[in-house]
Amino acid sequence: MKLALAADHGGYLLKEAIKSSLLAAGHEVDDVGCFSPESVDYPDFADKAVARVIDGRCELAILVCGTGIGMAIVANRHREIRAANCFDAYTARMSREHNNANVLCLGARVIDEETAVEMVRVWLATPFAGGRHQRRIAKFSN
Repeated sequence: MKLALAADHGGYLLKEAIKSSLLAAGHEVDDVGCFSPESVDYPDFADKAVARVIDGRCELAILVCGTGIGMAIVANRHREIRAANCFDAYTARMSREHNNANVLCLGARVIDEETAVEMVRVWLATPFAGGRHQRRIAKFSN
């Protein structure tokens, strides 16, 4: 699977750990930055990653900042995006199963690396349930 990956300075180190895990699992990663822990503006990187999902270059995206909140707010400005700010494996699973989330947002200052890597694994492995959930998603998303 091809995934877009982005972070701001607060999420840079966790992004790198997630990237290593994804590559080891055989995924293709389109890392759009940032590329160091120097201060940057998270909207710039969120927009780059979600653009790749919207235009089909990537199937899904993972965004990391300090809390995941800013990245989720930016990503959800786009009707085609269903970004979920998750904090454990259960919320990651439910974001895919019930909400068909195509962007996972994580907070590097609120979850540890091991939890984040497990969340990504669960998120990618969880299919969308469809049915009544599709009807609900159709009310707000493409």
